Amino acid sequence: MAFLEAKKVSKFFGALAAVSEIDFTLEKGEILGMIGPNGSGKTTLFNVIVGVYPPDRGKILFSGKDISGKKPHKICHLGITKTSQIVQPFTSMTVLENVMIGGMFGKGLTLSKAKEKAKEFIDFVGLFKYLDEPSGKITVASRRRLELARALATEPEIILLDENMAGLTPWEIDEVLELLRKVNKDMGITLFVVEHVMRAVMGISERIIVLNYGEKIAEGSPEEVAKDPAVIEAYLGEKYA
Repeated sequence: MAFLEAKKVSKFFGALAAVSEIDFTLEKGEILGMIGPNGSGKTTLFNVIVGVYPPDRGKILFSGKDISGKKPHKICHLGITKTSQIVQPFTSMTVLENVMIGGMFGKGLTLSKAKEKAKEFIDFVGLFKYLDEPSGKITVASRRRLELARALATEPEIILLDENMAGLTPWEIDEVLELLRKVNKDMGITLFVVEHVMRAVMGISERIIVLNYGEKIAEGSPEEVAKDPAVIEAYLGEKYA
């Protein structure tokens, strides 16, 4: 039984199928990547998984149980959380307060316990020196780390990472990759990664699925996907396939 599974999942906006008949499995402890051109349905699929949108067809299973259409806070309580493509912390609140919110609302922790756990996660992502700094004053790279700490504060079993490396330098990307490997190996958290930085997603993922125009066009190891004619055509055009 897969840890997380999509069965023939479709989501429509009017007549447009943002995702169409998508199947995938995610095994416990795995790092699964998902790539595709802009507008291919990656973020929509993530939003269906975490309950922002209900699927119009098909179902999402978590540990064998149907979670399709559950509210986002219910899915978070079950153990699935998502980072945002556009990082939007509460800018007037400190780094500590931002992460505490994840523990209080994601896991229902008391104020004192949420503060204790938040400090642990902030230290883990390397932001302890900014503990009492307003989040609006930290760098883009630090905000990406803050977003990860907020996700960790919900104590998830699965994190969906939506373009967590957007806007980062190559050196900052390498640091985030190392951090994500620690999240996976040391904390035992399963990761589902959407990323446009190809060397990042190819370097960290054990398997990759590829979407184009809302449909899954390929699946396999990074090496297999990189050589797939359908993937090459989706990114570069038919004459390169």
